[in-house]
Amino acid sequence: MDGVAPPDPVAAAVERARRFSPFLAMALDREPGLDAALSAGRLDLTKSSATPDMPVGRRLRIERRALALNVAIGDIAGVLDLTAVTEALTGFADYALDTAIRAAIEERTPGEVPHGFVGIALGKQGSGELNYSSDIDPILLFDPETLPRRAREEPEEAAVRIGKRVVELLQARDGDGYVLRVDLRLRPSPEITPIVLPVDAAIGYYEAQALPWERAAFIRARAAAGDIALGQRFLDAVRPFVWRRALDFGAIGEIRGISRRIRDHHAQGQVFGAGYDLKRGRGGIREAEFFAQIHQLIHGGRDPALRAPATREALARLAAAGWIDPDDAAILIDGYTVLRTIEHRVQMIDDRQTHRLPTGDALERVAKLHGLDDSRALLEALAPHVAGIGRIYDALDDDVRPAFSHDAVTLEDDLARAGFSDAAAARQRIETWRSAAYPALRSPAAREALEAVLPTLVPALATAPVPQAALLRLDALLERLPSAINIFRLLEARPGLATLLATILSHAPTLADDLGRRPDLLDGLIDATAFDPVGDVASLMATMRAHETGGDYQARLDHVRRVVGERRFALGAQIVAGIADPLDVAAGYARVAEAAIGVLADATIAEFARAHGVVPGSELVILALGRMGGAMLTHASDLDLIYLFTGSFTAESDGAKPLGATLYYNRLAQRLTAALSVATPAGPLYQIDTRLRPSGGQGPLVVTLDSFARYQREDAWTWEHMALTRARPVFGSADARAAVSAVIAAVLGGARPSRDIVADAVAMRAEMAAHKPPRGELDAKLLPGGLVDLEFAVHVVQLVRRVGLHPNLGSAIDDLVGQGLLPAEMRAAHDLLTRLLVTLRLVAPDSQVPGPATQALVARALGLADWTAVVATLATTRQEVERTWQELTRG
Repeated sequence: MDGVAPPDPVAAAVERARRFSPFLAMALDREPGLDAALSAGRLDLTKSSATPDMPVGRRLRIERRALALNVAIGDIAGVLDLTAVTEALTGFADYALDTAIRAAIEERTPGEVPHGFVGIALGKQGSGELNYSSDIDPILLFDPETLPRRAREEPEEAAVRIGKRVVELLQARDGDGYVLRVDLRLRPSPEITPIVLPVDAAIGYYEAQALPWERAAFIRARAAAGDIALGQRFLDAVRPFVWRRALDFGAIGEIRGISRRIRDHHAQGQVFGAGYDLKRGRGGIREAEFFAQIHQLIHGGRDPALRAPATREALARLAAAGWIDPDDAAILIDGYTVLRTIEHRVQMIDDRQTHRLPTGDALERVAKLHGLDDSRALLEALAPHVAGIGRIYDALDDDVRPAFSHDAVTLEDDLARAGFSDAAAARQRIETWRSAAYPALRSPAAREALEAVLPTLVPALATAPVPQAALLRLDALLERLPSAINIFRLLEARPGLATLLATILSHAPTLADDLGRRPDLLDGLIDATAFDPVGDVASLMATMRAHETGGDYQARLDHVRRVVGERRFALGAQIVAGIADPLDVAAGYARVAEAAIGVLADATIAEFARAHGVVPGSELVILALGRMGGAMLTHASDLDLIYLFTGSFTAESDGAKPLGATLYYNRLAQRLTAALSVATPAGPLYQIDTRLRPSGGQGPLVVTLDSFARYQREDAWTWEHMALTRARPVFGSADARAAVSAVIAAVLGGARPSRDIVADAVAMRAEMAAHKPPRGELDAKLLPGGLVDLEFAVHVVQLVRRVGLHPNLGSAIDDLVGQGLLPAEMRAAHDLLTRLLVTLRLVAPDSQVPGPATQALVARALGLADWTAVVATLATTRQEVERTWQELTRG
């Protein structure tokens, strides 16, 4: 009626609670003060009838009853949303567990604070999502060194007694109810281990013995009570166990297997309707959680932003990062919210930890407690959410998987239909794999993984331009692998990667060889960012330093090698996949190398200084020349480096084992060269060429900046000054780099011996042609009119005219063209020849003409229509470069 105020939602919720929830009605009767406040519309989550002088257990039980009542009424009234409800319940659980730990320690050792004992929250307590009537599933840990204990008491004995008292305080029941049910079965090997574990033993377990499902459990782990610093130390130590960069799809399969076993075990709760299990049923809460956790395990090792413990937040972040469909994420988030809300209604009836919809009149009470007319309305509200979650989760794990026949005739027919021209040879390869002829395929698990991936892998290989060649390269890869399980599971889970692998195996022997040495390189391609530009040098250095812990120098070197290998492989894959310009890839290769030099130089200097100190007033400077100086590398480029040091050569280091400056820096540079070039199990980095240093291979590895400047001014040959045109400092302080750049600018600007540059260049080019002929008819570098001729032409003009002095060849050409000193066609010539060189280093490293399919890839990389256009454009370009070189050097 007009003029009549609507009922207060909190007061209305009190009325519904009294009518339809025996537990809430009892709680209202036991808390008359709260009853009055709530009936008047006042909600206060901090209010209870407990007093500080009560025994700890009783005080917590009364506080819990009051909180449960306030939260329930706020929830039913719509004043508290699901987030507010679960945060309040979790906050109380943390407080109660912490209070119980403090009380248990105080009872045994009065005056002691809870050092050395921590409760690690798992499950919904860990993620801040506790149910209305939920167990908590902590892992209790202790530190034997700091745990308070009585005289002559062993730490293990004290810890177990404290743990038992904690559980007793929380679980004991009386007329005021209970505080929390505690389930300690998520600890390592609960059937044989004590209820409280030493922290180091727990770390050892998770590092060496833990099961795949425990990884998923630790997505939501949190130090919740007691000695939080101890708990955080534990979690930091086991983080690599949870968030692995190398993907283990066996673990993903295990998580899916848990879901299937739950469906089987709780078969009666799978069918939607009265009696449906909101948590474990098909399309239920657990499937929304598992969907998020599976994707977090796949991608969270590489993207820390995805490690959100709360389910809805995790789904939102996965969608934002592009790993799951945004519409699917919305369906899962909405469904999870509704199911959790109704789950709370079910639990509010009798304060029981149940997840199953009741039947008959009991279901009517749940519906009416929620504010609906009847059970039919409740089921109608739930049905679309259950169907949506079930549909999305089912798509993760289709149990009806195709399989390849073991019958020789049928298998051969299938391979022929797939596109293999020699189906008999293809069948023989697959039969070889199945026979466990290779070490990587000898375990039953490996052969099972092979059978699972064949329906994905074989069609992908069949789409390759030359399926037989791709199959043979895969065979060679399998023959070399120590284990194939993970790569098979990765390909099974991500069919798109199987297609890319087939393309790499068909076209790129360089990348296929890299993959044979490090099959985990394929992992990196699952990350969407693998096909983005690699970022600037600073961001790459940050990535290379991201896993530095402690002072383990070798571990740091290995991490840099892994990152460099992943980035170089991904850059090469970008060209093969046709999604990046080879010029951009060449610049990316150079940024990766510069970042590696910076990180490894810092690490090597720090390690060297531990024994020998530093040379006061002096520092190492690294000068890059050649393609590295010009910031345009290929996949296989050497790094041309010169090591210099500032300050006086008469100085001495200040460490425990002092060295004179020259010996100090020469030994340091030897260490750094080894760090950059020596192969380890993590893979090789770069070949380092230091022959461009003063006096070449006859001179010391490192000289002072003053010596370098004097040599360049007085003694360097024309070819050394030509090399200097592409010199660029890549390591050292800003002041040191500026000093080196000033020396280079002065020398190139004319502070050098007067020589016949053109005659010297002509003689050098003839000598090179005689001793280093082209490797094949596509040698973009050494053929007449190739990159070497172009570089010589540019360097002659730079040295003679003293202009266009950019280390990057393309920028130098632009400057010289702008001044009318080179024909305009030279920039296009540079770009075409560089693209060809960078691409061929991957797909035809012998510079011979590749097969027709790879010819199309090369044409695409060069931005040309077809191979005919490649041949014609290359011929025209070489003629233009050769003509320019001849005109510049003609007497």
